Amino acid sequence: MTNPLRGEVIRLYKNLLYLGREYPKGTIYFRERLKAAFMKNKDVTDPEKIQKLIDRGEFVIKELEALYFLRKYRAMKKRYYEPEH
Repeated sequence: MTNPLRGEVIRLYKNLLYLGREYPKGTIYFRERLKAAFMKNKDVTDPEKIQKLIDRGEFVIKELEALYFLRKYRAMKKRYYEPEH
């Protein structure tokens, strides 16, 4: 019997993998950490626990997006504004 949340877990993994391409420490570092995190929880079968882990993954996605937005904002600020002294 297949778990109905399996598709959602795979989607989350793919989204995180995609976002990891721009990670400051590098793609390989991010991919290894992501795989380790998913493998650590591979034996979880309780749907409530899986949903909590999915929610945590969604939170990580939001944090990564905020990190990337802040990095882009800082780069734009450096280009177009004079340094404050």
